[in-house]
Amino acid sequence: MKHSKVTLFILVCVLALAQQVLAQTNPSKPRTIVTTDGEVDDVDTFIRMLLYANEFDIVGLVYSSSQWHYSGDGKGTKFTSEMENTAKRYGERTELRWPGTDWMQLYIGKYGKVYNNLTKHAKGYPTPEYLNSIIRVGNIEFEGEMSKDTEGSDFIKKILLDNNSSPVYLQIWGGTNTVARALKSIEDEYKNTAKWADIYKKVSQKAIIYAVLDQDATYQKYVAPNWPQIRVLYNSDQFWSFAYLWPRVVPTELQTYLSGPWFKENIKFNHGPLLDGYYTWGDGQKLPGDPEHTHGDMEEAKKYKRSQYDFISEGDSPAYFYLLDVGLRSMEDASYGGWGGRMVQSEKNPHRWEDGKHVTDYNPYTKKNDAAYPQTRWVNVLQNDFAARADWCVKSYKEANHSPVVKLTHAKDLQVKPGQQVQLSGSATDPDGDKVSYRWWQYEEVDSYEGKIAIQQADQAKASFTVPKDAPTGKTIHIILEVTDSKEPKLTRYQRVIATIN
Repeated sequence: MKHSKVTLFILVCVLALAQQVLAQTNPSKPRTIVTTDGEVDDVDTFIRMLLYANEFDIVGLVYSSSQWHYSGDGKGTKFTSEMENTAKRYGERTELRWPGTDWMQLYIGKYGKVYNNLTKHAKGYPTPEYLNSIIRVGNIEFEGEMSKDTEGSDFIKKILLDNNSSPVYLQIWGGTNTVARALKSIEDEYKNTAKWADIYKKVSQKAIIYAVLDQDATYQKYVAPNWPQIRVLYNSDQFWSFAYLWPRVVPTELQTYLSGPWFKENIKFNHGPLLDGYYTWGDGQKLPGDPEHTHGDMEEAKKYKRSQYDFISEGDSPAYFYLLDVGLRSMEDASYGGWGGRMVQSEKNPHRWEDGKHVTDYNPYTKKNDAAYPQTRWVNVLQNDFAARADWCVKSYKEANHSPVVKLTHAKDLQVKPGQQVQLSGSATDPDGDKVSYRWWQYEEVDSYEGKIAIQQADQAKASFTVPKDAPTGKTIHIILEVTDSKEPKLTRYQRVIATIN
């Protein structure tokens, strides 16, 4: 009997060690947990994210509520939103537009049908079985409900406390309440113990929240005052480039990539069962549980001046666009800008980065500074990338397109002097053997140097620029090397050079 217990103990220890090793098998991939309330734009965001699931380490998929969607407690309890606009719109409710807790499983099932083909194009796609194993139901009964532990909050808590020190990006597609409950549970368990200082530091250093708006009050009421050192990326303006109001913020010249004809050709049809389920305007589809999802009705589309198959919304996609390593280095510093937008450090909280009306890029189409353009500027390349991934669902490797691999032939960070001529050099290989084009450009809005530089031979692999003689010491100049291949849909990757004047 004693021998059996010893054997069992050893087995448990070995399994625990194996789990720790497995948890760190993808150190180069960012770990991420998605929390979602299941709105139609969450579903479309989820479908696209599955096509990129090889690019990051998804460790949790958690159903949560928001000001727009909650299940109710099944007891007829009435609830009025804490958020002013929602309270006026819906008043007192027992539930609100709840899409259920099985839609992620449904789309993972569709992903399973294209999984084998996706693996022909890139390594690292998680199996459907694995993705289903990390789904949990969080705090869903009411908007902002965080009074009790749930499977979802416990799951997030466990990951934040695990022995893997790598950051965990907490994507907030709905309300923050399930994440807030996980943090509150950690506080309740450890605050009055000798471990609290270490636990507080560990969690604060590990958790990174990417939130698209505040869709309940739990961040402001609990997370901000109690966990002020948790890093936050807050997108309140730029996400509209990929959300319901895109016709108002995306320049006409780029709206082609969000139009019905584009989606009909590149995404919606002949790309397998996963993309068959993608929601567009006037497509006849209906999201279960949400009476306000009327976008599939063609008469409704006409009312809003939308054409059939026009893009509806993926307002939460910037949360994982940010995690895609395409060479722009924005994960080093959110103020650098990239596919997930550009945020600047808050003056009130140094651990929080925000967009807003004061964070603008010059929009060359309107010739004005634009608070959405730090995200909008990538619409065409993001959509081309989406189209290529859609092809991966059904095409062979030879038939589909794959992004070029871009490298610098010198350091990515340069120390330069006023008046110095700086040589720039990059190289690119294309896995399909396609010809590539080069473009060097200055990301002026990110520079701390307030001025323009002239890049010589900007369309060649080797280029140069002269540091202005009046450039002050300590200022930076950001130069982007952009490489695009020649196959359709054209794919683009980058390298960023940061030149610091000394």
